[in-house]
Formats: sequence, structure tokens, C-alpha cells
Amino acid sequence: MEKAVNKVVLAYSGGLDTSVMIRWLIEHYGCEVIALAADVGQEEFLEPLREKALKTGASKVYLEDLKDEFARDYCLPVLQANAVYEGKYLLSAAISRPLISKHLVEVARKEEADAVAHGSTGKGNDQVRFEVSVMALAPDLRVLAPVRTWEFKSREEEIEYAKRHDIPVRATKEKPYSIDRNLWGVSIECGVLEDPWVEPPADAYIITKAPEEAPDKPRYLEVSFEEGVPVAVDGKEMSVPQLLRSLNQIAGEYGIGRQDLVENRLVGIKSREVYEAPGATVLHIAHRELENLTLDRDTFHFKESLVPRYAELVYYGLWFSPLKGALDAFVKETQRNVSGVVRMKLYKGQCVPVARKSEFSLYDFNLATYDAADTFDHQAGESFCKIWGLPLRVRARVEKRQRG
Repeated sequence: MEKAVNKVVLAYSGGLDTSVMIRWLIEHYGCEVIALAADVGQEEFLEPLREKALKTGASKVYLEDLKDEFARDYCLPVLQANAVYEGKYLLSAAISRPLISKHLVEVARKEEADAVAHGSTGKGNDQVRFEVSVMALAPDLRVLAPVRTWEFKSREEEIEYAKRHDIPVRATKEKPYSIDRNLWGVSIECGVLEDPWVEPPADAYIITKAPEEAPDKPRYLEVSFEEGVPVAVDGKEMSVPQLLRSLNQIAGEYGIGRQDLVENRLVGIKSREVYEAPGATVLHIAHRELENLTLDRDTFHFKESLVPRYAELVYYGLWFSPLKGALDAFVKETQRNVSGVVRMKLYKGQCVPVARKSEFSLYDFNLATYDAADTFDHQAGESFCKIWGLPLRVRARVEKRQRG
């Protein structure tokens, strides 16, 4: 027999699902519902959600500005790890879920709630990210996912329920796309995008201009880093949230950061997703370029080998796992000398590093040059080749002898 639910903290967005969910939870469980709306940089004014949630039946509403924490503790680790899922997705939605889950747990503890709830579906990745995060942080809390169990079979049925209960909803027609936005990027799905043979329509994109409509002249900008943290654009110092907003606007004008991919969801199905991450794309490329300059070969290569695994851990909802924590410690150690400036060229959807400098640069001109300043010992190359190729020479001799 299921344990009774007396008080629930709901991750509340104010959309149709979570608006209906407040009343549904009250009716179904006879419980008190507290709404938590998180500002992670979605560029929406959250204050109207307070009145809406209270009118819908919530006993209390928390509106929390999490942009600084999101940038510092979630965007930065992913940037410093150079994490990209399946070579394209910069993990924008995936990194907001553990943060929201953390605050769901904190509010639940403060309010002495016995459950938290989210609005994710039964075939999406977010259900896993929310629930596994809560399990890791508060294994005693129950997690409710009404969309997986309630009686509504369509959006229209939800709208009808909202009308019966005088629940204010923004629209009665289904939006063509499902959109999730934060400082790090935008995730877009549903509608015509569910057909992988259809090119994303122009109206699917939110923060980037089509490359063919971008300015005809390239834009150069310089990104400065200190110990792996982006601190300035064109010499102007900014906080990470400010820097991301600035780069989203600048790079978005040049069509930077669009991705269209068929990805492998954790639940075992393939899904067509469209993403925008102009600022994150600029930072990702610039940061990796600076690591090329400041990390030794073995450290850089080993770190690169970990990127797919790190990205999987984040994508799979294992943000608070021991392995993720261990990899974070390694990544943090590698960032000590990742300081310097990278000059980027933005032009019609392309983001290219064209110059880089650092006081910790391992590039030695006198060793790299082919002109008269060359100090490399070329004669040592012969001995190096002999030693490096020795195992292959021995093997070739043995094979020749075996062939008679």
C-alpha cells in the first residue's frame, strides 16, 4: 500500500501541464501543493507565476533566481570538461534538471514535505534527471510524475479540465514546438520536427539568425579565461551569466550554435532534436583551443578521451554520481593553467578560432619554426625514429623469419 502524500513541492513552469498538475495533485492525493519556479535564464518574468499558482490551488510559491548558481556550478563544469553529447548536443536542458532537483529537495526539507513532483513524460530524459537527482540527494522523498499516470490522453483534455476548474492557461491551441530555454541554450522538439526528413522551419529557432541572413562581414571577438573560467569579452569583464547573455546575442546574430540531430535517448528510443547554443558554442570552441595551447599532450589527449563518458553521465541524469564527482576533480586540476585570450571569427554560422595567447603557453617558437631561429635538434630525430619504431622492426623480423 502506498504511503499517503501530505505535502508536495512541484517544479512549476506555469505551462499547461504544471498548471493543471496543481489541481490534479490536490484532488488525487488530497495533499498540499507548494510550487517552485526556477529562473535559470529562460528570459521570462516569473512574478506573474506567483498569482497564477496561488489561484490554481498552491498553498505557497517559491520564485528562485538561480542564474548565478546555474552558471557557476552547472554550466562551468560542463564547459571545462568540453562535454558534448554525441558530438553535437551541449547539454543545455540536461544541466538545469539537477539544479532544479537540488532546490526541490531544499524546499521540501524546509517545508517538511514528503514528496516532490515534476511534469516530465514517461519517455523523456528529464524524468530520469529529476528522479535520479532526488534519489541521490534525498532518498527518503517520494517523487511523483503525474503525466505518467493521469487520465488525460491529449492536450485538449487537459485544457477542458483547466476550464472546468477555472485554471488560467495561456492558449487553447497546441504550440507547434516544445521549447526549453536557459542561459546555456535552447532545446526545441515536437511538431514537424518529429519528421527527421523535414528541414527545421525558420520559426523553430528562437535566439539565432539563419546563417544566410547573418551579416556579410565577419565579426571578431576575444574571449579571456582565468583558470578555465571565461571572464571577459573584448577586454570587458563580466560575470558568467552576463557573459553568456552577451555572447548569445552577438553569436546569435551570426547564426552560430544551431544543431539538428537524431539523438539516442536514455530510455532507448531515437529522438529528433533541434538546439541553439550560440554563447555556449563560442565558449566551448575557445576553451578547447586554449587547452590546446596550455595543456601538455598526454593530459590533453587523456582529457579528450573522457569527454564522451562525462557527457553521457550528464545526459543520463547522473550529475550527483561518484564517478561524475571524481571526473570533476580531475577536470578542475587540469584548469590551473588554462588562462589566456582566444580571438574568434564569427561568420555566417561558422565560429573559428584564429589567434590565441597565454602566459602558460607551451608553444615554443624556436622549437616550432622552420626558419633560421630553429633550435630543434634535427639529428636527434634519427635516433628518435629508431627507438620509436623498434617494436615494429622486431615484429617485422620475426614475421619474416616465420615465413621462411
